[in-house]
Amino acid sequence: MPEQILLQGRIAGIRDFLSARGAQGTRVAGGGEPESFAAAAQWVGLLSEVVPRALLAELGLPRVLLGSSGGGQFLLVLPGDAGPAAGQLLAEVARHVAELTQGVLRPLWSITENLGDWAAVRRRLNEELERRRGTPLAGAGGNPFEPLSAPAAAAGELFSGDTGFREAASAGWSPEAPAAIRLGGGKHQWSLTPNLSADGITVARHVALGEDGKTPAGLQTLARRAQGRSVWGVLRADVDDFGVRLRRLQSIEEHVSLSVLYRNFFAGELEALCSLPEFWRKVSILYSGGNDFAVYGSWDALILLAREIERVFHRFTEESLKEFPGAEGKTLSMALALAPAPQATLAGVFDEAGRNLDVAKTSGKDSMHLFGRSIEWKRLGDAAEIKDSIGRFASDHRAARQLLADLRRFFDRGSRRAEGETASAWQLERRFSRILSGARQREFQKLRGQLVREMMDRSAPEARLRPAGMVAVEWARLAND
Repeated sequence: MPEQILLQGRIAGIRDFLSARGAQGTRVAGGGEPESFAAAAQWVGLLSEVVPRALLAELGLPRVLLGSSGGGQFLLVLPGDAGPAAGQLLAEVARHVAELTQGVLRPLWSITENLGDWAAVRRRLNEELERRRGTPLAGAGGNPFEPLSAPAAAAGELFSGDTGFREAASAGWSPEAPAAIRLGGGKHQWSLTPNLSADGITVARHVALGEDGKTPAGLQTLARRAQGRSVWGVLRADVDDFGVRLRRLQSIEEHVSLSVLYRNFFAGELEALCSLPEFWRKVSILYSGGNDFAVYGSWDALILLAREIERVFHRFTEESLKEFPGAEGKTLSMALALAPAPQATLAGVFDEAGRNLDVAKTSGKDSMHLFGRSIEWKRLGDAAEIKDSIGRFASDHRAARQLLADLRRFFDRGSRRAEGETASAWQLERRFSRILSGARQREFQKLRGQLVREMMDRSAPEARLRPAGMVAVEWARLAND
């Protein structure tokens, strides 16, 4: 029997689980649909933190054997004779998870000897995980084709305790309910903290409070706090080629170190940024994973938050990954989805943000999908400057809203067709001329020329706006609505 084994765990089906939670419309007491959805997202993240710690505690093993955890996966180093007991405990967790989620979530795990090169060890672990993923009925008791009699658990069954998941000081685990996280109790307990902790669990849980200062702000409250149009949205982010970066690591020490580094960065920085004055009443955190995160709130604050996180992440990778060649794992893609209607659900907008994020990552990466277009981060800064120029240009015009709508319609053929209109260049020109007829004609002429140079793509055979120009027009339209 080998002296040392490695156990890798992963939770499959997270995306389907969160979509299903939104479709069920379950509630958390006093929180409504947003808090129910956030509770489900936090539960998945905490499950991959609590279960490996509980496994070590149940087997009487030291905390130092926990390699990495969080973000839906974990890695443990165990003595060779601990394999059967660990597998039995994880099987109980998987059974309870299946009951709570109607089989949507599937905890998977693989065990192999810690022998040979790390690349070979990692390959064996991943092959075993894929085998388990591809054979979901292996080891299933009873008739697997019979429908589950019990419905999926409500959010209150995912967590148990007298406090909410955002206020709890600790998370606990008990063998009688191995997949339910006990808040403030349990056989084994670990503190929950936004700061780095050797013994506790680092978790980002910031929530924007309502007008009473006690309960979480609702979606419409967050929308009303936006500058300009009252709209809320969801921002999602994911590190580009993170899996490729992990596959290129040469040792388990590098794997653990880098995994923990990313997890702590997102949890710590996200909590710190959301506590700043410009964000703390406008943004709430859904979850923070090992290489991704999701937040929701006022649309204007989400754009500013995205730019700030990208800036901090760029500095983080420059400093922490300077010894690793290549761009893999060093860039970040994000996507913002806005609520299309007041009755839109958080789960629905979350799914739309996920689809937008897929577009951003397949169209070039290191970019943000915003207002229907993927734009590079450096161009997003240009769009912000153009947006400010448009705002100054239109601020003295009493028909500023109509001017911005005409400008958007003039360059957006799809919008013209949808509205059954043919926007005339002369109509737009008349609006510009009306502005320029005042005493500040020279200043407006100079500003208009600057705007045209910044927004137009001169290399195209016909006049068209640059992507930054299109984003700036829509941005300015929402900000001045």
